[in-house]
Amino acid sequence: MMWKTTTVILIVTIGTTFLFRSNPVTEIPNLPETFWGPEKNKGASKEIRPFVINVSKSVIDDLNERLAKRRELVEPLEDVAWTYGISTTYLKNILEYWYTKYNWTERQALLNKYPQYVTNIQGLDIHFYHVKPHIPPERKNIKVLPLLILHGWPGSVVEFQKILPILTTPRPDKDFVFEVIAPSLPGYGFSQAAVRPGMGPAQISVIFKNLMLRLGFNKFYVQGGDWGSVIARNIAIFFPDNVLGGHLNMCVVMSKSNFFWKLLGVFIPSLVVESEHYSRMYPLESHLSFLIEESGYFHIQATKPDTIGTAVAASPVGLAGYILEKFSTATNSEYRLRADGGLLEKFTLDELLDNIMFYWVTNSFTTSVRIYAEQVNKAHYASKIEELQVHVPMGCAIFPHEIFYDSESLVRQRYINLIHFNHLPRGGHFAALEEPALLADDVFEFVSKTQDNKKKTNNKDVPKTEKKRKEPTKI
Repeated sequence: MMWKTTTVILIVTIGTTFLFRSNPVTEIPNLPETFWGPEKNKGASKEIRPFVINVSKSVIDDLNERLAKRRELVEPLEDVAWTYGISTTYLKNILEYWYTKYNWTERQALLNKYPQYVTNIQGLDIHFYHVKPHIPPERKNIKVLPLLILHGWPGSVVEFQKILPILTTPRPDKDFVFEVIAPSLPGYGFSQAAVRPGMGPAQISVIFKNLMLRLGFNKFYVQGGDWGSVIARNIAIFFPDNVLGGHLNMCVVMSKSNFFWKLLGVFIPSLVVESEHYSRMYPLESHLSFLIEESGYFHIQATKPDTIGTAVAASPVGLAGYILEKFSTATNSEYRLRADGGLLEKFTLDELLDNIMFYWVTNSFTTSVRIYAEQVNKAHYASKIEELQVHVPMGCAIFPHEIFYDSESLVRQRYINLIHFNHLPRGGHFAALEEPALLADDVFEFVSKTQDNKKKTNNKDVPKTEKKRKEPTKI
């Protein structure tokens, strides 16, 4: 018992000294509007152009030929399920389905169901869905609120196909509904990729703020998961005057104080997390072991994205194997112990292949994984963005099988105006595709709280903490 007390005192002493010696970050960088595209895009029109997915027959014929001529896969070890990675036994079934039953013509028509557009922002053509609500005559006074929703990796806007109609359908108990803008991240799918280094989540936040302004939305809500949650958070930090509220389904805090409190929680968990959610964070050793085991891809993509990109993107077999393994583990870590990876518990094969097709037909896998290298580098850490607090109203939807978990007390340290923190009954990392109704319900509830707060302040904007801004700098 004595050693535990001594260890706690040592951790508190070192942590307190470290935290107090760290200069508090109060200045918000004013990010420059960098031109990210090729020279030929200079002077490109700012027109918002209608877009329809129309993949040429030659691309599909080439894909089918590659699938038909795929080489024999190495058999997995006995009784390892997906713990060594994707089971090639099960992958064979998926590849056969892709080749013989998956109908791209039909799937393309479904993906074209909602209006899509492209516009050039900072040198890049940005693709997005823009779905307006259908409001019946008897509800003509309902408020229409703009909502920017953002995906991550290895997802795409395909994730939003089931949630779009839910968010844009008026509810009898709400006096508002959403007009949804769902863009493809730069370098993903039909959005152009940067041609020079430096475009990480912070810089992407500038692009999407400009997208919303171009569409005529000076104030809007933002929602995101995975990288989308990081970008959504950055938009709230850098452009608080434009953000009515931010809702995330991956609330992770990467500040120095967060690591200190997590370590202290090993000895006094009640200081960090409620007892009912203890297992989501502790024992710390088991959670760290799981992250180490499952995050090898992260390190590769953060250091050599073009190498792994070249290898994976060279074959539809490699692309499917790499991406589907993530959809298994990130949906529920227990699925890696199953022979089928649990893939069909929450998804259909058509949905999973739709997402893979977004990468294949646009050859965007390599450009998609570069976001890791643009975030995990010295320039980003020197910017101290991870130490900046968020002052606009924020909400968190906590799905039980999400990869990461930070307790409400830890999240509140960074999200100063956290008004919604909800533990949901089921679901994992790809919430919009797994549990669209649950996620949509949570977004509606969060926005209801922000709207109620507005009413309490006589429809005036909730005051925001004043922050000094530095001159534009490249970070």
